[in-house]
Amino acid sequence: MKNNTRMFLSLAMLAATGAAHADNSVTLYGIVDTGLTWVNNDGGHKSISMTSGNQSGNRWGLKGAEDLGGGLKTIFTLESGFDSTNGKMGQGSRLFGRQAFVGLSGDRWGTLTVGRQYDPLVDLVQPVQGDNFLGGVFISPGDIDNADNSARVNNAIKYTSPSLSGFQFSALYSLGGVAGATGSGQSYAVAAAYSNGPLNVAAGYYHFNNGNAANRGTTTWDSLFSTPVNAAYATASAINNVRFGGNYLVGPVTLGGYYSHAEYTADGRSAFANTQKYNTGSVYAVWQVSAPLQTQIGYVYMKSSGNSSAKYHQFAAAADYALSKRTDVYAWAAYTTASGTQDPSGTPAVAVIGSATGASGSGRQATVTAGIRHKF
Repeated sequence: MKNNTRMFLSLAMLAATGAAHADNSVTLYGIVDTGLTWVNNDGGHKSISMTSGNQSGNRWGLKGAEDLGGGLKTIFTLESGFDSTNGKMGQGSRLFGRQAFVGLSGDRWGTLTVGRQYDPLVDLVQPVQGDNFLGGVFISPGDIDNADNSARVNNAIKYTSPSLSGFQFSALYSLGGVAGATGSGQSYAVAAAYSNGPLNVAAGYYHFNNGNAANRGTTTWDSLFSTPVNAAYATASAINNVRFGGNYLVGPVTLGGYYSHAEYTADGRSAFANTQKYNTGSVYAVWQVSAPLQTQIGYVYMKSSGNSSAKYHQFAAAADYALSKRTDVYAWAAYTTASGTQDPSGTPAVAVIGSATGASGSGRQATVTAGIRHKF
């Protein structure tokens, strides 16, 4: 692995320096984002820690294009995630765990890509959500609906249309790859977005099969089961999600929100009996105070039903100040309450703040984060 990493870094440097002298364009890029986080209840204890990827997931990557003529070009992206506090690889120690795809793109007919990619909801719906501005404290507790891009899709074929008078759509299908069981582990998703002046709206749907009886938990999607909010439903036969949202610009203020309905379906192999449902609503306001200073406030409400009765109220405020075009400093504070039960056995629900914290030891949790981010 170390040798492979050195090799790709060397190739990256050569590509970056040679791009200007070739018909192909190859770009080396990345983000380094590190901060300090205080949590009042981290598994039952207070904690202060250095945290990675608070505003944006840390990454380095290569992206490029080759002009094929007639408005058609080949494109590719190889993107690696890492933890800036210790240098370890992210996304399960994959070399290019964030993205790895190649495809064809044309201004008139759109883009077709194959490989490890984001689903269409990430591309088109997430940009109108609160977390698109100042971080993962403005989405569902535990990111149970993938609103903060926690999961990516393997073996994926994705088509994205060009923008047509402000309208754009995208569709994805990923192959499960299980011999004799075509549907086991497969995924599909569709999304559409429309922009017109200050108005932006988007909607989408995804489905992923969580493996047949012999392959439960083996799927083309990354896992969404990272916190106790939905951990009891890791044996779901499939997960479905409908998500839509929008925002509207009023002078220096952007007002927006999203709604999500997620279902974790059960079969005879599941450790729960009924379809588990999560309904999430979020509202936010972003104020561009000045050219370098941006602030945001938001509220998220989530309710579960089917096998549990949990309710979550999440409040957050954040600010970001640009020191330059590529470097900014940020801070946020968030607070969540949880009540009811989170699993079929009646375990009391524990608080989790978006995708920013682990589980608390009770139904309440507060956090404060401050950090610096540099893009290159």
